[in-house]
Amino acid sequence: MVSFSVLATAVLAVVPCAFTAPNGLTTLINHETVGKQLQARQGGYYSFWSEGGGSFNCNQQGGGKYTCNWSGQKGGGFVAGTGFKPGGSRAVKYSGTYDAKGPGYLALYGWTRNPLIEYYIIESYDILAPGEPWTKKGNFTFEEGTYELYTSQRVNKPSIEGTRTFTQFWSVRTEKRVGGTITTSKHYDAWSKAGMRLGGHDYMILCTEGFSNGTLLPSGTSSITVS
Repeated sequence: MVSFSVLATAVLAVVPCAFTAPNGLTTLINHETVGKQLQARQGGYYSFWSEGGGSFNCNQQGGGKYTCNWSGQKGGGFVAGTGFKPGGSRAVKYSGTYDAKGPGYLALYGWTRNPLIEYYIIESYDILAPGEPWTKKGNFTFEEGTYELYTSQRVNKPSIEGTRTFTQFWSVRTEKRVGGTITTSKHYDAWSKAGMRLGGHDYMILCTEGFSNGTLLPSGTSSITVS
C-alpha cells in the first residue's frame, strides 16, 4: 500500500494496558535477533545473522538491494538487511517484494545505547510471535499510516553490548505494506510521548527476519532495495 497523501493529525494513547495483540499474533517461544556482524559494503551497511537449523540464503546485491530465500527448522532463525550506521532520524525509502509464511517480519530494525533499546518498525508479516509478553502503549496515525505501539523486556539475552537485560520498542503497522517511506522521527516522537525513551543511536537496517516458534516454521522470499 502506498503512503496516504493527506496529512492526518497524530493521535496517541499513552496509558499502558495489558497485552492486546494485533491480528494474526500468537505468543509462543523466544527467538534471538542479536549477535549480528555489520559489514560496510556497497549501498550501505549490510547485516546477516543466523542460528540453528534451516536454509537461510541472503545476499547483498549492491546499490542498497538484498535478497533472501529461507526455509526454517525448529530452533532456527535469521535476520538480514541493509541500512545505516549510525541510525537515527531519517526518511528511509524502500521497495521490493516480500512473500513470507510463518513467524517473522519485514521491519526497520535498530539499536540504541544508554539506554540499551532494541526496536522494530514492522511494515509486514505473516505471523507475529513475540518471545515475551507485549504491553500496549497506544497508537498513532500520520500520513504514512497507523501504527500500534508496544514494549517488551528481554532478560539476560544477547545484545550489542553482550548478555544484558533490555527493553524492546515496537511500532506495528495496522495495514501491511511492502514499499514506501518510513520517517523514523515520527516513531521516535510517538514513542517519547508514550514514555518510551531511546538512547544514542547505533545501527539501523531495513530487515527481513524469520524464526521458528514451536511448531511454526518460517519460509519465504524477499527482494528489498533501501535508499
